[in-house]
Amino acid sequence: NNGKQDKQSWQNERDMFSTPGMKHENLLRYIAAEKRGTSLEMELWLITEFHEKGSLTDYLKGNVVSWNDLCHIAETMARGLAYLHEDVQRYKGEGPKPAIAHRDFKSKNVMLKNDLTAVIGDFGLAVKFEPGKPPGDTHGQVGTRRYMAPEVLEGAINFQRDAFLRIDMYAMGLVLWELVSRCTAADGPVDEYMLPFEEEIGQHPSLEDLQDVVVHKKLRPVLKDCWLKHTGLEQMCETIEECWDHDAEARLSAGCVEERISQIRRLTSAPTSDCLVSMVTSVTNVDLPPKESSI
Repeated sequence: NNGKQDKQSWQNERDMFSTPGMKHENLLRYIAAEKRGTSLEMELWLITEFHEKGSLTDYLKGNVVSWNDLCHIAETMARGLAYLHEDVQRYKGEGPKPAIAHRDFKSKNVMLKNDLTAVIGDFGLAVKFEPGKPPGDTHGQVGTRRYMAPEVLEGAINFQRDAFLRIDMYAMGLVLWELVSRCTAADGPVDEYMLPFEEEIGQHPSLEDLQDVVVHKKLRPVLKDCWLKHTGLEQMCETIEECWDHDAEARLSAGCVEERISQIRRLTSAPTSDCLVSMVTSVTNVDLPPKESSI
């Protein structure tokens, strides 16, 4: 591992954690940062809360999820990202919390508590947007290749706050797909866990592979027909498509995804008799909140 980069990411993460308002039940809880060892053999440690269930990737590799589990994980994950993205004017006497873009959002950076509540971690590449300050030293093409939005793969992003937040939302679409692909709610067998695009371009895609698939062919992971026959999963798939839209400005915000999932969850947890299912289908189109929340 590159020592210089490690140090930068350690410093950046420590800096993010010391930002006012960075305590939230869906963000990883930070305990301390320390340097250990001698100057020759320096180890940089970040001490955070430990979650024995591990990351969402690990969990989905070994487990399938019920419809309720899926909703709970997805909603708490969206809540964490929405909070990270938010500008909070006054945070409990700590001063304002700036909007923060994660920039390496992926299932490996989402931890699960014992009750499957999601907590977002790894802020080594995160960048904060403080009013009137430039957003620090940011390079366009960072993050994990597989989860890079088309505009990042093209190297065509503008350095505005919203552009960075929309890049996170594309990645969130992929993570929601990973969840759906391991959900038992649809009729039909649940496949082994696969990373997004693993089926299309394997385990170690090059930048060129991804540019070809994501940017030029505009492909996304497959949404299976059997998923679309389940009312809740169908709406989850619609939400996913609006997260990974090619047009960054058309993507949903994290707050909107959180709101939608809680709505989908409410509609599907009602007792379902056949007549109700058809009613739910006709009602939901009206009920979904508009794309841009009007705050």
